Amino acid sequence: MNLRSNKINAFRQTSNVFAFLILISLFTQCQKPDQDIVLRRIKDVVVDANTDPMLKANAVFYNPNKVSGRLKKIKIDIYVNGKKTGAVDQDLKTKIPSRAEFTVPLEVKLSMKELGFMNTIIGMLGGKKYEVRYEGFLKLSYHGVPIKVPVDYKDEVRISF
Repeated sequence: MNLRSNKINAFRQTSNVFAFLILISLFTQCQKPDQDIVLRRIKDVVVDANTDPMLKANAVFYNPNKVSGRLKKIKIDIYVNGKKTGAVDQDLKTKIPSRAEFTVPLEVKLSMKELGFMNTIIGMLGGKKYEVRYEGFLKLSYHGVPIKVPVDYKDEVRISF
């Protein structure tokens, strides 16, 4: 019986070492990426100026890391000339390639009353430039580890019909 208990103890020690090695490899793989995702630019901005104005655009992001991941959520407030006029709140499952750009379509319902309806219409007719600031965060996932990345981006946009 003593020989059998020695074999069982040896098996337990081996399985404990094996489990420890698996845990170490999982923790080293599940580390946070070295650098944050970067919002490079907003392109193809189109404003549909009907009764419920919508801003549609494509956000171009860059992942400088050698690890790919998933974009889970975008939560960004939109400010036009310093006034909050809309927000992006999108749940996604977009693949983030490693060391590459990727594009995410955005749709934002604009609040024209915040800008002043008549001022905005006159500005659109004249092709006026507006300062647009995007402020918020992205929720990402790398190997199942959730990460929150801040976004603070400013651009000048000419809006016209």
